[in-house]
Amino acid sequence: MLPSQPLLHAGVFVLTVLQALASNTFIAAVYEHAVILPDPTDKPVSPDDALALMNKNMDVLEGAIKEAAQQGAHIIVTPEDGIYGWRFTRESIYPYLEDIPAPAVNWIPCADPSRFGPAPVQERLSCMARNNSIYVVANIGDKKPCNSSDPSCPSDGRYQYNTDVVFDPEGKLVARYHKYNLFMVETQFNYPKEPEAVTFETPFGKFGIFTCFDILFHEPAVVLVSKMQVDTVLFPTAWMNVLPFLTAVEFHSAWAMGMRVNFLAANTHKPSFAMTGSGIYAPDGARTYYYNMKTKDGHLLIAELDAHPRLSPASPPAVSWSSYALSVDRFSQNDHDFTGIIFHDQFTFTELTKPGGNLTVCQKHLCCHLGYKMAGKRDDEVYVLGAFDGLHVVEGQYYLQICTLLKCKSTDLGTCGQPVETAQTKFEMFSLSGMFGTNYVFPEVLYSGVQLAPGEFEVLKDGRLINKTKPTKPVVTVTLFGRWYEND
Repeated sequence: MLPSQPLLHAGVFVLTVLQALASNTFIAAVYEHAVILPDPTDKPVSPDDALALMNKNMDVLEGAIKEAAQQGAHIIVTPEDGIYGWRFTRESIYPYLEDIPAPAVNWIPCADPSRFGPAPVQERLSCMARNNSIYVVANIGDKKPCNSSDPSCPSDGRYQYNTDVVFDPEGKLVARYHKYNLFMVETQFNYPKEPEAVTFETPFGKFGIFTCFDILFHEPAVVLVSKMQVDTVLFPTAWMNVLPFLTAVEFHSAWAMGMRVNFLAANTHKPSFAMTGSGIYAPDGARTYYYNMKTKDGHLLIAELDAHPRLSPASPPAVSWSSYALSVDRFSQNDHDFTGIIFHDQFTFTELTKPGGNLTVCQKHLCCHLGYKMAGKRDDEVYVLGAFDGLHVVEGQYYLQICTLLKCKSTDLGTCGQPVETAQTKFEMFSLSGMFGTNYVFPEVLYSGVQLAPGEFEVLKDGRLINKTKPTKPVVTVTLFGRWYEND
């Protein structure tokens, strides 16, 4: 006699839990999705047309979820905007939204789809998780009615939220997060009244979740790690790369190292919008990542992670970020310091004029120290040491302290700070440190061709970012990216 479908699901779920409990590791997956976008329009389409577009995207996501599950993944993260894309006004996105209840309602949409009204997207996501016995993380839109008694209620009588949802291997809704730090073009959505710190427990650790631009702010990103003590952060994103510091793979890898957590980043794939770069990152570096500005296809990444990275022998030690820089005298300063712009911020630079040596450059309260040796000083490439200490005020307001060794776009010093992807100069060694006023510092090493350097560098307890082995590829940037939240 064949077991009933509910019993079969229950048996598979129990087996998944037992397998996870038997190990201190788990298999994670992220999918970089080439989103099928709607036709741009200011007018709402019909609900049927909206669902048809979303089903096209979910067809692709379902294939990735099945493949990940077949390869043993316990959880998969899909991108922000991965189900309906962007190009919306407040009115035109409405047919794509569903009412997403709080997880406390104990709901499995796959088994009871109409409990909270029409929810075909939640039903399908729930069934993907249930049928493949895997946690599924997706980004969709939530709608909540409000009335005139609420002074902040929009004139159309509803709140609209950019929302992440998580379904467990039974298909149950276990997490719902409303994005708090909206990017400046997200006028179709509302800010939640208060930032949400969303966590959930799994057999392989405590998980937290937030979305894209949230990563640059104290709430919810730092709260989840420092206060809630999550082991792993889930990160649906639609990240537009900005060299030299905010390319997805380099910054997300650096954030995982600086915060000492696992980080599962799933980006949308649209090279025409400079969107690519997904990865599975651990505190000791990238386990796997993907960056490709040439292909139009999506990409699945799978890797094994420690369930509790803080307890892992591979976890890097706690760092006193300014300890070394404060303990040494300034290295030789170039009399020809100059200024340059990186992503609208004015840096102070000094040129590396010799094939090796020690340099210091300062701005306001931040002094950056560099020791280095090039394999050979080229006449056709220029490198500088730069410092920035100030408030960034373009697409958001956040206070930065940055020390960076970077390649200039050309031998013209006026190009220093402009985006560069390739280099020819190899370094024998580098040691970068700074007098940071914050403990939140993220270490980045980017090689030519927008390639990371996993396993080739480390941060010492005293705050020095050094090469562990001789760098195998030419260097584009070596950076300590500090966020001084208290000065925002």
